Amino acid sequence: MKKVALVTGATGGIGLATAKRFIDREMAIVLCDIDEEKGTSVTETLVNDGAEAMFVRCDVSNEEDVRDACQKAVDQYGRLDVLVNNAGIGNRETTLTELTLSEWQKVIDVNLTGVYLGMKYAIPFMKESDGGGAIVNVSSLLGFKGKKFVAPYNASKAGVITLTKNAALEFGRDQIRVNAVAPGVIDTPIVDGWREQEQKWKIMSSANALKRVGQPEEVANAISFLASDEASYITGTTLMVDGGGLTY
Repeated sequence: MKKVALVTGATGGIGLATAKRFIDREMAIVLCDIDEEKGTSVTETLVNDGAEAMFVRCDVSNEEDVRDACQKAVDQYGRLDVLVNNAGIGNRETTLTELTLSEWQKVIDVNLTGVYLGMKYAIPFMKESDGGGAIVNVSSLLGFKGKKFVAPYNASKAGVITLTKNAALEFGRDQIRVNAVAPGVIDTPIVDGWREQEQKWKIMSSANALKRVGQPEEVANAISFLASDEASYITGTTLMVDGGGLTY
């Protein structure tokens, strides 16, 4: 029987690259995103190319949306084996004292609470599946190191790392593995603001051991590995996919 994976933030970047990687592994895919128009279009393209896939509009900061997305996945495919909590947003670069509470809360709601909600509603279904399940949460290099003017993003991604450990400890006995990846600077829309600043981008795009920007597919490969049976004895860990950015 095909394994079933649900991926949030799946209409582009790391999320879409991950969905395609899972399709290569002959999995059924549930693509979730807040952008309904793009999500529908992307999913139609995948299905036309032979994939077994469906789209569900989902705001990961909305509990009802997340619960419904997991339920629809099981209603459609009969099981849920893999969850990738990828959806995330950045914030306006400003000092912590100038940041508004609403700006802080929005980032925390999407980047951290969204991960909690995904696990809360996916895990009960995984318990029902033969062989347990695998969860991969997308953190960030900035969950490990400070960077000025992006306090809520840093805090949310650091929270994902510890939340991943907690879930791994709580559900290991159910054979549900929970890991995370921590990408560095990856060629996705979230870095467009840096890219527009020529001098800043020159520094940011090479501040790692490999001296280049990463590609979404490179993160997707790491996610695919952690979600696979090849990583059957790996849980509670965060895999750096940063070109040596933390080392640098």
